[in-house]
Amino acid sequence: MKKAFFFVILGIILVVVSACGSGKSKQLNYEVKAFEAVNQDGKAVSLSDLKGKVWIADFVFTYCTTVCPTMTANMSELQKRLKSAGVKAELVSFSVDPERDNPEALKAYLQKFDADFSNWHALTGYPFDEIKTFVLSSFNTVVAKDTSSDQVIHGTSFFLVNPAGTVVAKYDGMTDTPYDKILKDIQALQR
Repeated sequence: MKKAFFFVILGIILVVVSACGSGKSKQLNYEVKAFEAVNQDGKAVSLSDLKGKVWIADFVFTYCTTVCPTMTANMSELQKRLKSAGVKAELVSFSVDPERDNPEALKAYLQKFDADFSNWHALTGYPFDEIKTFVLSSFNTVVAKDTSSDQVIHGTSFFLVNPAGTVVAKYDGMTDTPYDKILKDIQALQR
C-alpha cells in the first residue's frame, strides 16, 4: 500500500513536470509567506533579507537519490550564466529534509557543484511540517515524505521571485532549464 501511494504521488509529480517540460516559463502571482531559516554558514536568513532583491528558489535535500543532483547542477549552471552576463540575483535552495540537512551538510553538498556562496543560500533550520506548509502556501508545490524510503517527494521547478516577494514565474529545473529566458526575466524585473 505504501509503495502504491509513493508511485501515485510520483506519477502526479511526473505529469506536472512533463507539462512544464517545454522549457517555457509559467506566469504566476504567489505571495511568498514570511520564513526564518539559517543558511549554509549558520547565519539567519528571512524573507525580509530578500526584500528588494530578485531571487530564484528551488527545493532540494542532500540525501536525494533522484532529482536533486540534476537540479543543483542546473542551478550551478544558472549561477555561472548570471555571473558571466553580469546579472544580479540571489539563489535560494530550501532544504525539504531539514532534520538531516544541517548547515554543514548543505555547504558540503553545494560545494560539490562549485557553488559561489556570495549569492547562493542553502536554507534549513525549520521543522519539516513548517517547510511543507511554506512550500505549498508560497509556491503552490507539494512536499511529502516517502513512507517507503528515506526520500522526500518535491517539485523540480525553479521559481522567480520579484523584489516585492511575489513568485512571478516558474521554470523547468530538471530537463530543459531555459537559462536565457530566466536571465531575460530577471533583467526585466530589475528595470
